[in-house]
Amino acid sequence: MHQSIFKSPVGDLMLQASVAGLTHLQVIDKDSPAANYSLSSEIKAATGADISQAKQWIEQAIHELEEYFSGQRVHFDVPLAAKGTEFQQQVWQALVDLPFGKVCSYGDIANKIERPRAVRAVGAANGANPIAIIVPCHRVIGKNGTLTGYAYGLEMKQFLLNLESR
Repeated sequence: MHQSIFKSPVGDLMLQASVAGLTHLQVIDKDSPAANYSLSSEIKAATGADISQAKQWIEQAIHELEEYFSGQRVHFDVPLAAKGTEFQQQVWQALVDLPFGKVCSYGDIANKIERPRAVRAVGAANGANPIAIIVPCHRVIGKNGTLTGYAYGLEMKQFLLNLESR
């Protein structure tokens, strides 16, 4: 219902929120104009109060991101309202529960949600995470301790892990 662009140390971030909380946080591709990131049809049915609340969630998220990037925040409080399957929600919640500065593997997440055989599905849910950084999918590394794929590139993943290891 509302969106905003935030210039961060890792690039321009596009944030979207609904009355329920933050729905998306994505790095804007340098080769794609921000106009390509559009709000869903929900905005047509939104009231002024809904839009105002969504704007407040974005303002809170931006404030918390500023604190995170300056090393002053280790936990995000902005409400999250990402849409996904029940399984995806379980994976994303396990990521949110992962302590600041800690890393884990897909297998660790699968075990945490009591689905030890769902390692590949955990990887897919991790890759479908619509709220980067705040739902810290960058904290998932290979079982052998190496960096694994990240939607926004290994350079950004390493930057975020270095930021959190200070």
